[in-house]
Amino acid sequence: MKLVVFQKAPLGLDITLEEMADKWREGVRGIPEITDFRLETADPDGWSGGEYARLIGDAEAALGVNLTKKLLTEEFFKEHPGLRYIATFAHGFEEIDPALPAKYDVTLSNTVYGDHTIAQYAIAMLLDICHKVSLHSEYTKHGYWEQKGEQSRSYARYAALFTRQIELCGKTFGVLGLGSIGLRAGKIADAMGMRVIGQSRHKKTGPQYDFVEQVSLEELLSRSDVLSLHCPLTEESRNIINRETIAGMKPGAILINTARGGLVDEAALYEALESRRLYAAALDVLVNEPPKERIPLMDSPWCTITSHIAWLSRDSRLRTVDIALENLKAYLGGHPVSVIGG
Repeated sequence: MKLVVFQKAPLGLDITLEEMADKWREGVRGIPEITDFRLETADPDGWSGGEYARLIGDAEAALGVNLTKKLLTEEFFKEHPGLRYIATFAHGFEEIDPALPAKYDVTLSNTVYGDHTIAQYAIAMLLDICHKVSLHSEYTKHGYWEQKGEQSRSYARYAALFTRQIELCGKTFGVLGLGSIGLRAGKIADAMGMRVIGQSRHKKTGPQYDFVEQVSLEELLSRSDVLSLHCPLTEESRNIINRETIAGMKPGAILINTARGGLVDEAALYEALESRRLYAAALDVLVNEPPKERIPLMDSPWCTITSHIAWLSRDSRLRTVDIALENLKAYLGGHPVSVIGG
């Protein structure tokens, strides 16, 4: 098999492109079916659709391709008659009609590498809302405890409280999208003593979901003290958090989004925070990334925003190589996994 891997220079301070390249070479050596291996590298912004099409060439398998409807056209498949397997290194992808790749006997796959780290980050954002640990540290270091200043809303010699503290045990954690990341986030919430409810497009089965009460979207919204988004962005889910659905949410709820920015109507969320309909929100993703202009949510004291970094642990990047190659081996063995549209 002829394999091409597209590896962008990794973001972050703790991993290099050379490390990633070495890991690919080492991993490929363990797959005897691969007779020709080519590693394409680029800066963090990667390749355009046309560049992918050109660089795939006569490869039979291509890993690290950004799967979009604009790329995966009838013309693309006709130009690559030998191509049989394409994998993206992302969890999420555009909604793609599975009939077209199936017509050309091409298997599409995603790489579920970051469920642990993204779930951890979602809970970290929640805990930051509940406790504001860094803010309390800064205020204490700057002497506000001793000064009994206006920054402290509650003061005693033995404690100074600058923000409300929220206990999560006994509260309800709602998961919209019970895929691998949503399931991991739910498990962490369950370990903290929260009731976990969830909703997906299709009811999930299996013992791993026994701790989750699966409910309708309406019930998910109305019961969740915390609503964490983990669903893919599709035409159906775009702006699923909007004025109407926010009106159906539990008053004072907290919203967490580490999935896709397009799931949330940002103007509606801002209104809900300013009116105190919702207590707080934490977003690692925005509709436009990076933002084309300053949005009102950036000025809201009730909204935490970070720059799409939930997936960026060193461990998750290295794990991408292992999982992508394991998925390829499963395909070569006749039992493909993580199949898109399968």
